[in-house]
Amino acid sequence: MLYPEEAYVLVIEDDANNLMIATDFLQMIGVKYVNSRASGWQGLKLAESLPRLDLILLDIQLPHEDGYMILNRIRANPKFNATRVVAVTANTLPQDEVRARVAGFDGFIGKPLDFDRFPAQIRAILSGEAVWVRH
Repeated sequence: MLYPEEAYVLVIEDDANNLMIATDFLQMIGVKYVNSRASGWQGLKLAESLPRLDLILLDIQLPHEDGYMILNRIRANPKFNATRVVAVTANTLPQDEVRARVAGFDGFIGKPLDFDRFPAQIRAILSGEAVWVRH
């Protein structure tokens, strides 16, 4: 089990408000090592430079390359074999969740992020559980 205080987390989110909310929520639950980037390309570059990365919270609707393209690039890099990647999206219809599962995400969290549930969701993900929450 990995505790939030020990986790290295990267948030890739192009909306400034959502980026701030996600990083603030992570810090509020004790995650000390939080990095963030506003585009998939920037997120990949940062991820490759980090010595360790336990979790990536990846927005699906990104400019230029969507979250599915970024996920494919992450999965193609052996450095990230143990890194959990969770889709974070406002697209929360059942078919969106199915597409994320088929694509190979380790979880799915719908926006807006729910502060009452977010801490438990992150703890569950870090302990290896699957979290698939559309609402």
